[in-house]
Amino acid sequence: MTIVRLSCAVNNYHWGKPGLSSKAAQFAATNPDVTIDPTQTYAELWMGTHPSGPSKVYGTDTKLSTLIEKDPTGALGASVEREFGPRLPFLFKVLSIETALSIQAHPDKALAERLHRERPAVYRDDNHKPEMSIALTQFTAMSGFRPLEQVAGFLDAYREFRALVPRSADEFGEIVSASSSAGEGEKKAALRRLFAELMGASSDDVAAQLDRLVKRISQPKGGHSSPVVDELVLRLSTEYPGDVGVFCVFMLNVLQLSPGEAFYMGPNDPHAYLFGDCIECMATSDNVVRAGLTPKMRDVDVLVGMLTYDFGTPHSKLLEPTAFAHGTSGRSVVYDPPIDEFAVACTRLLPDQEETVEPLQGPQIVIVVQGSGRLTSSGGADDSSFDVHPGCVYFVYPGTGYTLRAVADSKDSGGQGQQLVTYAAFCLA
Repeated sequence: MTIVRLSCAVNNYHWGKPGLSSKAAQFAATNPDVTIDPTQTYAELWMGTHPSGPSKVYGTDTKLSTLIEKDPTGALGASVEREFGPRLPFLFKVLSIETALSIQAHPDKALAERLHRERPAVYRDDNHKPEMSIALTQFTAMSGFRPLEQVAGFLDAYREFRALVPRSADEFGEIVSASSSAGEGEKKAALRRLFAELMGASSDDVAAQLDRLVKRISQPKGGHSSPVVDELVLRLSTEYPGDVGVFCVFMLNVLQLSPGEAFYMGPNDPHAYLFGDCIECMATSDNVVRAGLTPKMRDVDVLVGMLTYDFGTPHSKLLEPTAFAHGTSGRSVVYDPPIDEFAVACTRLLPDQEETVEPLQGPQIVIVVQGSGRLTSSGGADDSSFDVHPGCVYFVYPGTGYTLRAVADSKDSGGQGQQLVTYAAFCLA
């Protein structure tokens, strides 16, 4: 085999978008066995071998994991199998978010091993979980700590925020002031104390201060000069009333991404997805440490203790794509985070254009997110050819090249020729 079409699982978490407003639902609907309920939420489309949502060979009950187990070297490549064992080292997803996900971070490998050893019922594996997200629509998230001067400014401008951190607010302001000679280590320590006090505030105090804040900024001229922050506070407080996570907008960067923009979340890096649709790729793990904007278990002490407390601008969180060396026509880019488990290539083709992707020595999963065309394999033991359209997903074996060609009659809503757009997660250990 060279290329295998997959059918992929979609889930209905409460935070998903309803019906066909969800990209996850739109893509899942390409499977004739899936019926989309307009009253149901659709949150994630999973592409991979995770047992909670395993992909299957299209039209069959055969799991992708079964193909890999039968021939791990052939399905993964010798170097990937040697580095990660006989399993796919990444999980590829489409996320559609209507209601914010939790304030969270993922442990590094050493912490994951310790948490799994000490509390296996909560932390069910010993792997790290670095993640990368690429916007499919306008996408809002929080990631990493803001520049410290911004945090200090919010302490001055939002008295309700300051009221929750009375022990650390003044010291923090002094350490990050322009006249301070504090080094980066001292600044990070002050940031940690501030964040710890906020996340440890009593639920009654949080609810009272959030109620005061919402009432104040809802009034004409009642807010600060940051409409993005005020609007986000109002939105999040509606979704999670009385939740301390709402105050994290004053400490974490708010990212507003356009389609094709990406950011990377390394180990011990705080983040939260807030709204929109995205492609996500991650190392295969379930380890999540949560502390806000969630009805699930919160592990505040672990979260506070694990973070690096790196800080910077929103732009510093973005991952810029570069030219994809394996695309022969120059119409593909790659998002390549600083880890070994995965990278993601994106190909964009106008009608009648084509791109040939050279054979890689590791596995790939390809999803079509826009447009129509043809996918033809080359270089493998046999040739395969598929008509492609949004929601089609394929597993590409190592050593298999392929050519994508956009059809000329694919039109967008304005009657113009529509691009064929694909994303391909791969591993080259």
